[in-house]
Amino acid sequence: MGNMLYRKTLLIDLDCVLNQYTGKYDENIIPLPKIGVSEFLEKLSVDYDLKIFTTRNLLLTSKWLIENKLDKYIKDVTNVKTTAYLHIDDRCVCFCGDYNNTIEQIEKFKVYWK
Repeated sequence: MGNMLYRKTLLIDLDCVLNQYTGKYDENIIPLPKIGVSEFLEKLSVDYDLKIFTTRNLLLTSKWLIENKLDKYIKDVTNVKTTAYLHIDDRCVCFCGDYNNTIEQIEKFKVYWK
């Protein structure tokens, strides 16, 4: 059972991590959830506070979470980069202390769905 006194926060991106986003953005429609997302969030929520970090409309995102019965795992929905233990995103590079390596990673970067 997770430590209820101090729980680390994970910021999780919505598009392409939790849903079936393929690069065709529509501000009024959030794609369907990915298969397995409920189990993924359930497992993480045992030990972590989960926050959705998205540039999408926050009310639309909250409604999507409720409609897909995922809201019970989520502590907050935000468009502000708040303090977090880790960020889970499909578009990120992990900085490991080497600027040249980071530049190389940026130049070679491709999202997994392309």
